[in-house]
Amino acid sequence: MSEQGDSLEAVRREKLRAIEALGIDPWGERFDNHHPIDKVRNLPVDPANPEHRHPTRIAGRIVLRRVMGNVHFLDILDATGRVQVMIGKKQVGETGWKLAGLLDLGDLLGIDGAFGLTKTGEKTVFATAITILGKSILPHPDKHSGMVDTEFRLRHRYLDLTYHPEVMDRAQKRVRMIRTIRHYFEGHGFLEVETPTLHSVAGGAAAKPFETHHKALDIPLVLRIALELPLKRLLVGGMEKVYEIGRVFRNEGISQRHNPEFTMMELYQAYSDYRGMMDLVEGMVCACAKELHGDTQVPYAGGVIDFTPPWRRVTYAELLKEHAGADMDDPDSLRAAAERHRLPTKGKDPDVIAQDLFENVCEPHLEGPIFVHDYPASLCPLTKRKRGNPKVAERFELYIRKMELANAYTELSDPILQEQTFRQQLAGLPADESMARMDEDFITALSHGMPPAGGLGVGIDRLAMLLTDTTSIRDVILFPLLRPHHHKPTSSGDSPAEPTQDKQA
Repeated sequence: MSEQGDSLEAVRREKLRAIEALGIDPWGERFDNHHPIDKVRNLPVDPANPEHRHPTRIAGRIVLRRVMGNVHFLDILDATGRVQVMIGKKQVGETGWKLAGLLDLGDLLGIDGAFGLTKTGEKTVFATAITILGKSILPHPDKHSGMVDTEFRLRHRYLDLTYHPEVMDRAQKRVRMIRTIRHYFEGHGFLEVETPTLHSVAGGAAAKPFETHHKALDIPLVLRIALELPLKRLLVGGMEKVYEIGRVFRNEGISQRHNPEFTMMELYQAYSDYRGMMDLVEGMVCACAKELHGDTQVPYAGGVIDFTPPWRRVTYAELLKEHAGADMDDPDSLRAAAERHRLPTKGKDPDVIAQDLFENVCEPHLEGPIFVHDYPASLCPLTKRKRGNPKVAERFELYIRKMELANAYTELSDPILQEQTFRQQLAGLPADESMARMDEDFITALSHGMPPAGGLGVGIDRLAMLLTDTTSIRDVILFPLLRPHHHKPTSSGDSPAEPTQDKQA
C-alpha cells in the first residue's frame, strides 16, 4: 500500500476507535426487515405533496458522501440499486450525529426513516436512526479514476461489483440464465445429478488435467476435464435422462474465450441422437434469451443475434467446399486448399488438414446460430459413425458469432469399437502422460449395455457472454484465474490448444 493509503487507513482506524468509544459495535449486528432499495425507490410519491412519505428501512454500502452543515447526504447501494439518504442532526439525535461524522465511503449502514421527495424532487430516504453494520478500514477507490484499470478490477471483483452496476447486472443475469436452464430441462423430464470432481483417469476429452494426490489412499488423482463418462455410466444404470452443471478444469492457456476453470452443462438422453440434441439446445437457448431479454432478438457487440428458430444446419463437408474450396473426401484437394491458405501439411493426416482448414478458414464465417454436423470420424473417438458412411461421425457443433457454444453427438455405445478408438487415440503418447491411460471401467460399463443415446455439452460461460453482450469470458466469471502479482509467465503463448473432440464449448 502507498504512503497515502497507509495514512488514509490510519485515519479510518482512528474513526473505528471513536465509534467503539461511543459504545457502538462497528462490525454491526443483525438487521432484520429492511427493504430492497429498488422496491423503496418505486414507492409512489407525489411531487405536489412532498411531505407525504413512506416509513421504510434499508441497508447497504455508502458509495457517495456529502456534508452540508447540519445535514449529511449519502448514497446507499445494495444489490438492487442505490438511493440518496439525508441525515439531519435533529432527526438522528446526538449519538447518531456523532456516528454520522465518523462514517466513510465503503461503510455498511442500516437506515430507519421515511422515503419521499426533497424540495428539489430528489427521491430520498430521510433518516430517523442509523446503525453501522460494518466499518471499511481500507479506503475505496476514487469513483472517477480508481476503477478504470481492468487488472485492478478483476483482482478486486468485490469493488468491481460495488462500483460498476453492469458487472452486478451480468452476475445476476448469469444466475437467472442457469435457473432457466434447470427449469427447462426439468420440464423435459431430466434429472440433475452430481458426479465426482476427482478422477483416477482423465477422460471425456483430449485436454491436460490438473494433477493431485490423495494421501490416505496414496494414489494420484486428477481434477476432471469433462463430465461425460460418469454421466454415460448412469445411462447404463437406467437413468435415461440426466444432466449436470459443474466446474471443469483444464491445465491449459487463458484467452478471451478460455479459462482453466470453467462451467459446463452436459446432458445425455437414452434413445435419442444428435438431431434430438439440436432440438434440445435450440429450445434451451431460446428459453434463456426470452428470460433475460423478453425476446429471441438479443443485442450483442453493436448488432443483434437472432435466436429465432429454426437455426441453420449445414454439414462440415459443405462448409469446407464453400469457404475453403476443398473436398473432405479427397486428400489431394485438402492439401491443395491448405497450401493456398498457407497452412502446413507435411506429415499430417488428411482429416487433421481438414480440421486446420475448418478452424482457420471456415470458422471466421460462422456468425450463426448454425449447426455444423457430420464431422470426420477420426476426430470423434466417442461418437457413433454415420450409417452407410463410417468415415463420418454423427456429431455437431453449434457456432454463434464465430464461437463454438455447444458440442453434441450420437453416443458410441459399441464397447468393442470404443476400445479400438481409445487405443488409436492414445497410441504414441508417452507413458507418463496422464491422458495416455484408458478408462477401463468405462469400457466395462459399456460392455454391460448402454442404450443408444444423444449427448450434449454447452459452455455455460460462453452462453453467458452471448446473452449479456460480453466479449471476454473473464467478465462473466466472478473470479477468473489471474497470474499472481509480479509473476512472469514461462511461455509467451496463452491460447490453449483446441481438443480434437469433447463437449467443452
